Amino acid sequence: MSDTRSPRSEFGAFLKARRAELTPAQVGLADDGTVRRVPGLRRDEVARLATMSTDYYTRIEQGRVRASATVLASLVKALRLDDAQRAYLYELAGRAPTARRRRPAQRVRPSVQRMLDALGHLPAMVLGRYNDILAWNAAAAALYQDFALLKPAERNYTRLIFLDPTMRSLFTDWEDAGRISAATLRMETAATPDDPRLATLVGELSVRSPEFRQWWNGRIVSDTTSGPKRYRHALVGPLTLDCDTWTSPGDPDITFMVLTAEPGSPQDHALRILSSWHTAPAPTPTSDPSHD
Repeated sequence: MSDTRSPRSEFGAFLKARRAELTPAQVGLADDGTVRRVPGLRRDEVARLATMSTDYYTRIEQGRVRASATVLASLVKALRLDDAQRAYLYELAGRAPTARRRRPAQRVRPSVQRMLDALGHLPAMVLGRYNDILAWNAAAAALYQDFALLKPAERNYTRLIFLDPTMRSLFTDWEDAGRISAATLRMETAATPDDPRLATLVGELSVRSPEFRQWWNGRIVSDTTSGPKRYRHALVGPLTLDCDTWTSPGDPDITFMVLTAEPGSPQDHALRILSSWHTAPAPTPTSDPSHD
């Protein structure tokens, strides 16, 4: 269940998943009226769109040949891939820089924690590899939950969305939040398919969450960095907040996430009330949960 296949086999599976999502009409092909045994485009239709022989495309999908940069560009166009899907495809094909196999534990400097705390009533956190929660401020604890009460291995944003009842009930549109979280996690598998930490996390979520298993097997990918998040908080009611994320210039595997509202708005007022009710002390900067 942990999806430990090689990048080459995953490359083929990703192509299959993408062509299954398209219809002939969507890509400008006439429906020949024959009964389709599987949903989506057939291999010969993808080959026609990508201007290659069906036999060659079949060998690519089966992992028997390695796609060139030119072929990859043709497949991106034929399958209508978005930027995130294109990046994932190129990563699987070995056309993008690969990550180091052994990477140092991620650590959050005290100065980063001070920066989070300085944001006051605005919820903010630092996410590491695979959405591990490395640091947060009191406002984030007030909105979500006190992460300090969790074991380090449990402090994972994706894991909490799928397995924690409190987190699940917090999101107004939980399915949307779940899909995005699963999709961003999937993006990381291209660079580190054999990472034990990733295999453990995906395995647990696949076993315990049928929704995660469905979306993971659908191979959706995303690199969403901003947008609204809608909550239904037990203390302050409905909240719609703007979410923005930034990648650390010193470590591309570290992401800063901040939630804001228009100053003086009811949403901003609710955040101030929520923050004032939360009296938990600021957390101690932590490290990568897989090394604790």
